Amino acid sequence: MKDLLQLEDLRVFCLVVRKGGFTAAAETMAASPAYVSKRIRVLEQCLGCRLLDRTTRRIAMTERGEHIYTWAGKILQDVEQMSVEIGAARQQPRGIIRISSSFGFGRVHLAPALGELAQHYPELSIRFEVADCLIDLAQEGIDLDIRVGNEIAPQLLARKLANNRRILCAAPAYLARHGTPEQLSALGKHNCLVIKERDHPFGVWRLNGPQGECSIRVQGALAANHGEVVHQWALQGHGIMLRSLWDVERELKLGLLVQVLPDYYLPADIWAVYPEKLASSAKLRVCVEFIQQYFRRGGLA
Repeated sequence: MKDLLQLEDLRVFCLVVRKGGFTAAAETMAASPAYVSKRIRVLEQCLGCRLLDRTTRRIAMTERGEHIYTWAGKILQDVEQMSVEIGAARQQPRGIIRISSSFGFGRVHLAPALGELAQHYPELSIRFEVADCLIDLAQEGIDLDIRVGNEIAPQLLARKLANNRRILCAAPAYLARHGTPEQLSALGKHNCLVIKERDHPFGVWRLNGPQGECSIRVQGALAANHGEVVHQWALQGHGIMLRSLWDVERELKLGLLVQVLPDYYLPADIWAVYPEKLASSAKLRVCVEFIQQYFRRGGLA
């Protein structure tokens, strides 16, 4: 008589398919590849059929495997929904939630918020990742991405957490040496500090101005793929940068940086982005609402 079907085995099977391999699935679970292999073997024995064709380089679902994968997704979603509905009145969300953000915003604003979140909900296990590139939430198994910028793929769900804009600014020393640009076209003659950050094209600044949206191509002697590096260069007087207001507000108040061309800016609000509805996950809903309230208390909203 075959063993009873285990939900954990279905979860492991779905994760292997999404990640494209046993090792990647094991890393996501913080388990060993041997454990993943065992769970797949037990599931195949329980169902009496082979689910995956394995080669040295890749795995592929069998015809039966594709059928089981569809059913497994429905079963796991129903179980999750049942858990949400039964535990809707609970004040303590539990389980693992994977959250991502960019390096700069993640370090300065989101990390402290998550630390406070963990104190409020001790049964919640937070896995935080930072990267200055767009993340495929489904591919990477990310539950929640906190991102700066208003370009969000239509298949994703999002809630705005705080208002923000990117502005042009430079150190007083740079402007004393090179002059302050009086019109947007003058940026072409200035040393602009260019950054490739997440989903923004390199060397092109798209800005809103008195005549609406416009684009200008900029260049300079210094460029980097990390916002904090560019921030330091600007403070040292090396050029003009386009940077989020949340990141430069303190230096503007202290006079360490000066805003230039104040009529031009890039809308770049702060968003919570997620692949499923908040109502379907209590822990996701709690995290989004907590982070939003935290930002409001901190003056970001």
